[in-house]
Amino acid sequence: MQRTGEVNEEKKTWTEEERLELAAKLDAELDEYINSLEKKSYTEGWPEDRWQEEMEKHPFFMKKAPEPGEELSPLMEGLQKLKYGEDENTPEELATNYKEDGNFNYKYKKYRLAILSYTEGIRTKCKDNDLMAQLHNNRAAAHFMLQNYRSCLNDCKLALKFKPEYPKALSRAATCCFHIKDYTQCIDLCEQFLNNNPNDKRILKLRADAVLAQKSLQRDKRKQERTEKKLEKEEEKLLEIILRRGITLELMNAKQKLELNDLEPQLPQIALCKVHLEGDKLVWPVMFLYPEAQQTDFVQNFHEDTLLIDQLIEMFEKPLDWDVKHRYTVNNINIYFEGKNKCSVHTVDVQLTLGEILRDKQFVVRGGTPAFLILVKSSEAEERFLANY
Repeated sequence: MQRTGEVNEEKKTWTEEERLELAAKLDAELDEYINSLEKKSYTEGWPEDRWQEEMEKHPFFMKKAPEPGEELSPLMEGLQKLKYGEDENTPEELATNYKEDGNFNYKYKKYRLAILSYTEGIRTKCKDNDLMAQLHNNRAAAHFMLQNYRSCLNDCKLALKFKPEYPKALSRAATCCFHIKDYTQCIDLCEQFLNNNPNDKRILKLRADAVLAQKSLQRDKRKQERTEKKLEKEEEKLLEIILRRGITLELMNAKQKLELNDLEPQLPQIALCKVHLEGDKLVWPVMFLYPEAQQTDFVQNFHEDTLLIDQLIEMFEKPLDWDVKHRYTVNNINIYFEGKNKCSVHTVDVQLTLGEILRDKQFVVRGGTPAFLILVKSSEAEERFLANY
């Protein structure tokens, strides 16, 4: 029996072909609907070609902190204001924030950045003495890692002003004093530390090392003083012998009294070769000039008792490299020196010793270095040279 109001519908049976046809129709209708929608570009997201760059600017995803002067994203700028703004933080809060930054940089061995962070914390001049002591002590630690021992010591002393008997500051200050060889202060700081920590092995060893180093330094100082006194006596003796020999020296800056700097060679080639004593005898640096060839020879140690001819024989034993015609031989040269004020020239007797030549009243030692001129006998160059005087 069929009830009133009910529709008697039989369930349709779909063939596979009909199902595929219906699915294709629905896909076409969906594509038509989507294509009919108004097309708008999405402008609030990250550009496809720069998504990674934009992502790294986000505070949650950035891999490194912004460089000084670098433009910040609005979100980063807002976060910075929250953390570092003076309107949003008390001096104590700011100092704490900077201390945490410094600790983070120190942990990752970025000691210079840590110093900058601690310095900003110190500039807040907060009223918390314990916090200020920590900032100075932490900055001292960063300086220590960079081997800035004097800066480290200064920060340790500032930390101790805020917090007397601060163990870390005392310990580090003592170590810095050892590194800069201020052993007296190092020992004093060790004693101050040991008053409250008498069994600290590291400081006990540091004090012992400082005592030994101080004694060694004192020994070296006494030895140096003795050496300097001995050198002064030798220098006085050198000046005395030169004056006793009657040797004329050109004094620098029109002085009236002979001084050691008057014996300093003025030429770089022999700057380290000055007149000196061997026993009671003078040994000079001597310069030989060849005006025609514009060449120079130096004899670093010419004993005053050596005959000039002996030195010349040694010098000309082999032909000079630049003397291609072999004109410069012991028997084919004349030796001269310039007299006072360089207004005269004098022939040298090569059979005399250097000391005898230097005692000539016309000879002047200039720049601590006796000088001789060598010319080929009877040459045109010798004639021109002599004509100038």
